[in-house]
Amino acid sequence: MAILVLEDGSVFRGKSFGYRGTAAGEVVFNTSMTGYQEELTDPSYYGQILVSTCTQIGNVGTNAQDYESPKTYLSGFIVKEYMDLPSNFRATETLDSFMSRHHLVGLYGIDTRMLVRKIRTKGAMMGILSSFDLSEDELKQQLSRQPSLVGRDIVTEISTDQPYDFRESLWSIDGGYREMYSKDYPLVAVYDFGVKKNILRSLVSTGLRVRVFPCTTPADELLKDEYQGIVLSNGPGDPSALSSIIANTKEIIKSSKPVLGICLGHQILGLALGGRAIKLKFGHHGANQSVLNLKTRGIEITVQNHGFAIEPESVRTQVDITHINLNDQTLEGFVHKDKPLLSTQHHPEASPGPREAGYIFRDFSKLVYDRRK
Repeated sequence: MAILVLEDGSVFRGKSFGYRGTAAGEVVFNTSMTGYQEELTDPSYYGQILVSTCTQIGNVGTNAQDYESPKTYLSGFIVKEYMDLPSNFRATETLDSFMSRHHLVGLYGIDTRMLVRKIRTKGAMMGILSSFDLSEDELKQQLSRQPSLVGRDIVTEISTDQPYDFRESLWSIDGGYREMYSKDYPLVAVYDFGVKKNILRSLVSTGLRVRVFPCTTPADELLKDEYQGIVLSNGPGDPSALSSIIANTKEIIKSSKPVLGICLGHQILGLALGGRAIKLKFGHHGANQSVLNLKTRGIEITVQNHGFAIEPESVRTQVDITHINLNDQTLEGFVHKDKPLLSTQHHPEASPGPREAGYIFRDFSKLVYDRRK
């Protein structure tokens, strides 16, 4: 058995799978129909308990190729029905075994529709999940001592310790992941705020050499002549808490180097330009978010995973807004009026999910190559 207790006092009892333990975090939901393994290994979920709105989870098992990072950063995972017999030629392990190895606590067999509706109505809230025989009162006491994500710098806890080069291209069914490298490719620096591997693969696949740096790296290092562009990666938590990272980004903006911001990186870029960040009621998590491209007037179906956003009016004097979320009109993308800066709140690497926004990597690569001429 397992139990979930929310900060509003709600209690959900079900069955346990994965690691047997107790974990607390902000409870959010994801509306994707596929790709649970990519979600479980996305560092942007650090400190959160994820609820899947897809009814059955576990059908395709897990495999080493679909990891977005070396481990899972979630606190817990909640599903309606757990399927323990995967049917997938690529599967090498059950989801239960994967979660056990990565110390990820799971709960299934509850009314996830009720839970999701509660989050949509009241907003994302803290919760505690346990597969131990603990009383509700004891769990409520533990939950009351848990810090929220607001105001916390959690990026420094998950960023790489050392710089490293990345040479892997996007996956193909006939060859999987392949090394793609040429010394003639321009070299770009990536700030690791919790970067997904598919962001790095997407950069490599546009003809760029990629070097990843810890989030604490001084801006002067990335502004060296050998780096032809800079990427601010995705990541977890509250962007306003990252004062030193924002300060570094302000220095980067002063240069003429092309800059690409993705998700948290987009928010950091917005704050460095003088913008304001807001906490969304329950965030955007899923592979089916409709976004309006203001340049083409086309609708793009995007992948998203964030709980904060940049207020559009706070940056409008410096940037041209390029993308708007059609569900709530939040800012989804911009380009700077004078500098080679482009930014996207959604995930153009789309793993898992639609690939409609992949052109953003090609746009950034073109900026980098144009600068080299």
